[in-house]
Amino acid sequence: MLKKLWPVLLWSFIILLLTGLPGNDFPKVPTFWGWLEPDKVVHLFIFGVLAFLILFSFRVQYFNSKKRYLFGLIAIIITAVYGMITEVLQYYVFIGRGGNRFDFFADTIGAIVGWMLFICLYRKKIRRKESH
Repeated sequence: MLKKLWPVLLWSFIILLLTGLPGNDFPKVPTFWGWLEPDKVVHLFIFGVLAFLILFSFRVQYFNSKKRYLFGLIAIIITAVYGMITEVLQYYVFIGRGGNRFDFFADTIGAIVGWMLFICLYRKKIRRKESH
């Protein structure tokens, strides 16, 4: 099991490391509409990759399940919760960082994008399983 999860665990550690770095030089985004700022794009990317890796790690179970949407939902929830944890850590623990609800929204949207990317990349394999 751990063998399948090492990419997820490694990427989770990288996210924790990146979100824990002092952030005094990072641009501040005062509103949700500032989501196109570099900071929000980074959140979309890193948490999208995390959701994709979670689904990729369980792709055999995903492809063999008739309730694939549950796997996607679970991957989104796990990723969003991890995003929330990193924001709480930034607010209360990490020096020079501040938690932000808009970053959490970007994390969650990134998780959804990661799921959609997984579906797009494996569409043919999913269709083959559905036709059997």
